[in-house]
Amino acid sequence: MGPKPLTPKPNDLFRQRLDELVNLRHPLVQLAEHIDWSVFEREWAGLFPSQRGRPALPPRLIAGLLYLQHTFGLSDDDVVWGWVENPYWQLFCGETWFQHQPPIDPSSLTRWRKRIGEEGLEWLLTQTIRAAESTGVVKRQSFDKVIVDSTVQEKAIAHPTDSRLLNRGREQLVKLAAEAGLTLRQNYNREAPKLAGQIGRYAHARQFKRMRSSLKKLKTLVGRVWRDVSRQVARIPAELQDKSHELLHKVERLLTQQKKDKNKLYSLHAPEVECISKGKARQPYEFGVKVSVATTHQEGLVIGMRSLPGNPYDGHTLHEALEQLEILTDHCPKEVFVDLGYRGHTAPDDIKVYHRNLKRGITSRLKRDIKRRSAIEPVIGHMKNDGRLRRNWLKGAEGDAFHALLCGCGHNLRLILKKLRLLCALIWLVCYRRLIGRGARQPQFAIGAM
Repeated sequence: MGPKPLTPKPNDLFRQRLDELVNLRHPLVQLAEHIDWSVFEREWAGLFPSQRGRPALPPRLIAGLLYLQHTFGLSDDDVVWGWVENPYWQLFCGETWFQHQPPIDPSSLTRWRKRIGEEGLEWLLTQTIRAAESTGVVKRQSFDKVIVDSTVQEKAIAHPTDSRLLNRGREQLVKLAAEAGLTLRQNYNREAPKLAGQIGRYAHARQFKRMRSSLKKLKTLVGRVWRDVSRQVARIPAELQDKSHELLHKVERLLTQQKKDKNKLYSLHAPEVECISKGKARQPYEFGVKVSVATTHQEGLVIGMRSLPGNPYDGHTLHEALEQLEILTDHCPKEVFVDLGYRGHTAPDDIKVYHRNLKRGITSRLKRDIKRRSAIEPVIGHMKNDGRLRRNWLKGAEGDAFHALLCGCGHNLRLILKKLRLLCALIWLVCYRRLIGRGARQPQFAIGAM
């Protein structure tokens, strides 16, 4: 089932090749030449153990689609249908002639991400780092000084409130009972949603005594439905047993958890979500997973991204971040600049870690470098606003790890494309001045067209 080996395709008399149709100085065309696509064919070959069945899709196609998706901040559907309309995207993904049909179903990207896994997706980030070296965006000595910080990758869930979660759990229990053919004493389809809306209005009006009273009533109704389904769990068909036990366990957690409990349940469809407080005045609590980000000190290139489930202390995660950084770049940093959240770190002794509270042995050069630690904040902001780091739609803890790595790939490719656009504009400007100097007619095209 492995992908077919790439073979040179002959010319077609009735079709024009993509490399003859597009502008070869376009940044995407130049970027494709700096990426070693053979790495994916070699490293992902072990993901196809069976020798029977339909051959898999070309690894370059999948790698190219994942790159384009997170470079331009698109969904699975948008990147596939945008690929049909854009000849530069098709050439970037290895096509020879223009295609008029989508290469894959958008749902195939989900299955490919699961098949590749976190280790396979790290190769995508590694190739963006090497492409940045090849294009001159970053130099090899830049890996000696890095900045490490953490942020929150929020999950695609509604803001968790007790009333919403309880009513949602009741709805899923009623739906499960209908699928299993159970007869409930009462489903409270009219009373429970009315109570949930009333609780929200009481909270908005700051009538907390009435809010707590209504919440207690709603919890009582949900508990009745939960006990009714629990008593009939033996009558549920075998194919629904696992689903029913999981749902009953989640609703039981909702009914028993208290305000100050740890490891609370904040979403029924994403139980791995954690409540993380980063001390922001505008957003005291964020619901998702903590992510470690490592960038070069000077250029802001992402050289490490890792999800950190369990909301660990930042200082205890520095060793893992540096370990991943060394694997991806094949280079061990000499100086690491962090914020005060990394005090009490577990980094190796041969790596010097600096933060702004250090006083002894700090030279003027180190003061300047420590002050530049905040350069990682706009990098995180760009990944959230220009990329897809702000909201993660992938399922489970694996989806958190996949999404973090791919967001780092997208940021690096945007940096490379920016450098290639500036280089293209510089070449055009030089040519334009030479034409004007020879008295030639002014060209009727703009820099943006290139």
